[in-house]
Amino acid sequence: MTTATHTPSKSAHTTLNRPNAVAVGTVVWLASELMFFAGLFAMYFTLRASRPDIWAENTEHLAVPLATVNTIVLVLSSVTCQFGVFKAEQLKPRRTGSLFNVKEWGMVEWFLLTFLMGAFFVSMQVYEYANLVAEGVTIAHSAYGSAFYITTGFHAIHVTGGLIAFLFIIGRAYAAKRFGHYEATSAIVVSYYWHFVDVVWIVLFAVVYFLK
Repeated sequence: MTTATHTPSKSAHTTLNRPNAVAVGTVVWLASELMFFAGLFAMYFTLRASRPDIWAENTEHLAVPLATVNTIVLVLSSVTCQFGVFKAEQLKPRRTGSLFNVKEWGMVEWFLLTFLMGAFFVSMQVYEYANLVAEGVTIAHSAYGSAFYITTGFHAIHVTGGLIAFLFIIGRAYAAKRFGHYEATSAIVVSYYWHFVDVVWIVLFAVVYFLK
């Protein structure tokens, strides 16, 4: 008497073990971005070690209270972004109640709030740049100016890229006839990028504004 055995089908086996292509691609891309910022940090520390006198002179011009408030806003924007992700996972693109009823907000409302907070962050950074330039701290003034504007400037460019991505996701939510898993996945990927930019700034903020 032979015992029948059940062999999983090839299609079922493939489905169970196939990695999510979007998730893998996002992780690989963010890893490359991490290496990019690691290079910027290496440049910053190298210049700082070679000319500590310039750092001691120029860090006094930094507006630490302003940068602290700006950092808090960016950190909170990650929270609002994640609330938007939760709504996207529930396939709820837009609010179903009053605008003042936050509990009924959808992904669009949370992402719009995140966009405004990110735009505030970039605006305050530009304001700080203007003040520093007025005080003579420019990118061509010294090694400190070069290191400061390059590291924080590239981060600001990445934040701006995230803001554009939010507008793209919001526009897609309005354009889509049916908000499905494809649109939700796009929102989740953008949130990965936003959280990454947030974490990089926290480290950058600690290095630039407190390691004087």
